[in-house]
Amino acid sequence: MRALRRLLGRRHRLLAALVAALAMGCALLALRPDTASVIVLTAARDLSGGVLNGTDLTPAALRPGTVPDGALRPGTPFAGKILAGPVRRGEPLTDVRLLGPGLLSAHGPGTVATPVRVADPETARLLSPGDVVDVLAAATSTWDGTTPAPATIVAEDVTVLATPGEKSERGALVVLATTSAQATELASAQAGGRLSITIGTRTR
Repeated sequence: MRALRRLLGRRHRLLAALVAALAMGCALLALRPDTASVIVLTAARDLSGGVLNGTDLTPAALRPGTVPDGALRPGTPFAGKILAGPVRRGEPLTDVRLLGPGLLSAHGPGTVATPVRVADPETARLLSPGDVVDVLAAATSTWDGTTPAPATIVAEDVTVLATPGEKSERGALVVLATTSAQATELASAQAGGRLSITIGTRTR
């Protein structure tokens, strides 16, 4: 009987030692730096869009399987670039969130980024990147003092690329994805009148 007790005691001590070693190993794994992490740039705080400055983004470690395509890495110059829309604190920034070739590539060949000023800033606040709009132009005056013609559509079914949030006495800035011909029409209309927008759904 005493031999049996000694045998059971040795087994219990061995089991306890194995459990302790397993616990120690798990603790060391938890404390070990994750060498498989990928460092990307994320929003340092909630950002409303517009021109980025050097403190708007901060590095963060992500698991390789959670890194989005086109994620910005440390060392990527971003100060002065335009953020297309709002992002939440901690959100990884990708190339398609910045105004540039990455953002335009999703809209097909021949697409250009066309900045316009919408006369009513409150209307512009309703816009978000991806919205589809028609742009209307209305003359502010005529050379002979007659009543200006009604507003006409100068760009139809165009997509909002960015709403930088910049405002001035001339209205709110909005960046649209247009063709070169539409960009020319918009520039001409803006020079001689005020632009407004209607929000709709894509028709073609």
